[in-house]
Amino acid sequence: MREGLRLMDADRHVLEPPGLWRDYLPPEYREGAPYYQVLAPQESLEQRVARLGPKGLLPPMQTLMLDGQPVWNKLSERAMVEVAWSLSQRPGGAAMGATAANHLRSMDGSGVDLAFLYPTSASFLLRIDGMAPARAAAFAHAYNSWLRDFCQPDPARLRGVGVLSLHEPSGMVAELERVAGFGWKAVVLPPNPVGNRTLSHPDYEPFWSACERLSMAVTLHEGSHARLPTAGADRFHTRFALNASSHPLEQMLALLTLIEGGVLERHPRLRVGILEAGCGWLPYWLWRMDATWQYMAGEVAENVRMKPSEYFRRQCFASIEPEEPGIAEVVRFLGTDNLMFGSDYPHADHGEDIVDHLMKLRAVLSEEAIHKLLWDNAARFYGMT
Repeated sequence: MREGLRLMDADRHVLEPPGLWRDYLPPEYREGAPYYQVLAPQESLEQRVARLGPKGLLPPMQTLMLDGQPVWNKLSERAMVEVAWSLSQRPGGAAMGATAANHLRSMDGSGVDLAFLYPTSASFLLRIDGMAPARAAAFAHAYNSWLRDFCQPDPARLRGVGVLSLHEPSGMVAELERVAGFGWKAVVLPPNPVGNRTLSHPDYEPFWSACERLSMAVTLHEGSHARLPTAGADRFHTRFALNASSHPLEQMLALLTLIEGGVLERHPRLRVGILEAGCGWLPYWLWRMDATWQYMAGEVAENVRMKPSEYFRRQCFASIEPEEPGIAEVVRFLGTDNLMFGSDYPHADHGEDIVDHLMKLRAVLSEEAIHKLLWDNAARFYGMT
């Protein structure tokens, strides 16, 4: 607990070990398992420091490779060094999210009672457009099996979130049912198109029906450097620009896709979470969709039978960034029922003091709103109530 309040972390990340894939993939896929490759292995320390400055004192970077290509798109060595440097300045360094014990120690230190665990490198591995569907499904199956074992030291506090491959829609339901059998409450998808299919494509309809039947929440989580069609990737090359644009814009487009394509209309009990994009964009985007729908409703009458904002309030949740401006105004616009907290631990985007910033919201939000933000809304989203 923190300051007498229960605290649920709705978006926390594991750091997958290099041996995961060879240990958990079926034998026929192990030879083509992902591997790490050191960048510029022939470069001396002096050359690295001359090129990268003091941060060049870090060991040479390693990048995750698949079939001779980096898993990440447009992730420069300098950006990798910046991320690694940021992590190296924290207690525990880059290994913070590498073990269940590390997570539990960090959770105890910050007052987090329970956390839902999301992938890091595995999410990018499953976001390579054009990957053979059976191979992508094998990666998802392997990761989910590994995560189940990872959570075993304390499954009451460390809750797994399953990954699914969008490369072959017909295979999604079987893996969804498997992770539901673990007792898990949610799966995560990219908001981006995969194989030229958006999330409202008819091929995904059996999956949405199964989520509703099993009461499985679906979270949408963007990754800046995924090898998928991504907002901003056609015009930017830096991590600064790609991260700033892709996270909010892809989530805005995904929400519009679920509404315009009728997914939320056809599946009124489906719960959708929008993670790691903040909440400040919600008032404008919901207003924009509502205002446009008011005079363009006829074209989408079959799929959109009420205001877009009403679908969001009924079925959707978004995680906040505690330091973003205007959270109190968002609550006044949206109400207290659709926002939750995710730390993004241990990624470099957020510091160790993120929970401290979260608790400062007690000065601008009601106690009812704080209780819902810290626990109640996430518990409802993840089907714990």
